[in-house]
Parts: sequence; C-alpha cells; structure tokens
Amino acid sequence: MAHARETPAAQGYRMPAEWEPHAATWLSWPRREGISFPRSYDHVLPTFREMVAALLTSEPVCINVSNGAHEAETRAVLDGLPQENLTFYTIPTNEPWCRDHGPIFLTRNDEPRLAVIDWGHNAWGGKYPPFDLDDVVPTRVAETLGLPVYDGGIILEGGAIDVNGSGALLTTESCLLNENRNPHLTREEIEQRLRDFLGVRDIFWLSRGTEGDDTDGHIDNLARFVGDRTVLAVVEQDRDDPN
Repeated sequence: MAHARETPAAQGYRMPAEWEPHAATWLSWPRREGISFPRSYDHVLPTFREMVAALLTSEPVCINVSNGAHEAETRAVLDGLPQENLTFYTIPTNEPWCRDHGPIFLTRNDEPRLAVIDWGHNAWGGKYPPFDLDDVVPTRVAETLGLPVYDGGIILEGGAIDVNGSGALLTTESCLLNENRNPHLTREEIEQRLRDFLGVRDIFWLSRGTEGDDTDGHIDNLARFVGDRTVLAVVEQDRDDPN
C-alpha cells in the first residue's frame, strides 16, 4: 500500500472523537516474551479476557497476533466467548499497547471510506527496545484492510493526543515536545502536523502529565474529551502529593 502524499486534512479527513460510532476495537495480544509483563503474564491474561468479553457485548473485536501458535494460545484464553465477532490478524507486535502503536483511523464526513495515519513509534522515547514490529503496525493494518495510509512524519503515540472530533485537540508539552520524540521540530511545526493530519484547528497544551508516567505524560492519563465542549480531568486534592 503506497503512502498517500496529500495531507489528510486537505482531502477532508479528520480524526473522530472517541464516542463516535465505530466498526470495531483493535487490540494487540500480549506475548510471554514481551517486556510489559515479565513476572505477571499469566495473571494478565484473565484481565484481557474480561476486556474482550466486555467489548463483545456491543461490537466486534480485532486482535493482532504474532503467528498461528500465538493465535491458538489466544483463542484458548478466549474460549467460551462469542467467536463470530472476533477477528485475528497476523500482525506481530513487540508489546500489547495498541492504543499507542496501533493505527489512528480517519474518517470523511462526505463518504464512509476510512484512512490510516502511520506515525513513527519509538517505544515512548526509546525506553523499551525493540520496537521495530510496533513501528509498522499502522501500515500493516492499512495494507490488510486495503485503506490509504498517510505517513505522519513524526513520533507520536495514540495516548498522547485526544480530540473532540470537531476541531479541538488536547496534548501535553512533556510528551510531544520531549527531546526523545521529535527534537528536530519546533512546537509550531508539530502543531502544523497535527492540523494537517488530524483535521484539527485548536490545540490545547497541558504542561505535563502525572508523576512517574513513563510515557512522559500521555494526555489520556490526565484529561479527556467527553463531549464537544466538555473535558473530564483528574485533580489531586492532596497538596503533599507530587501531582
């Protein structure tokens, strides 16, 4: 699948809000050899099963797996759940954080056709190599679904941004302006990329995220749009707490 050249916004695409109708939820299934759950892998799987079960009550679920053996292992964990709304894709990943490394789907108001943005992924500023498989997930998904894919040209995780679907975006300086992401770009240049690729107009920057967040302050840990003009944010009441 060739990368499209004209920007998504110029072609009428935008990133939809979290609450807008969507066809499915995408997950990347954990691997025993991954670094996310080195001592708790077997304990994490029941939680993933609960998550899939909850999602299946209202929508299909798409799951990225490494190979046939990984799919069989995953199916065993999900045994007993409705299989007709489960779809497995052989798209290997390093780690299971699909919100960060997975595709951001774009929509156009005048037609149902979707598109995908391929942002660069470097495992939250190079903290957790290897990340070669995670970096190509968006393009692999676009190829699998036959969708156009746009090269965003910057390092960006999905959890670093939130949109209201009507032109506004939330993010943090501590993440997007961090030297471990895009040291060659200015704030203004990053803002222009967000406008060009997500179809947003207004960008609201928070200074930093929660203390100890190894993503360097993802906005999805701090504040989220819950409506066109409503933001839900966490506030620490304890003045002695670092947050």
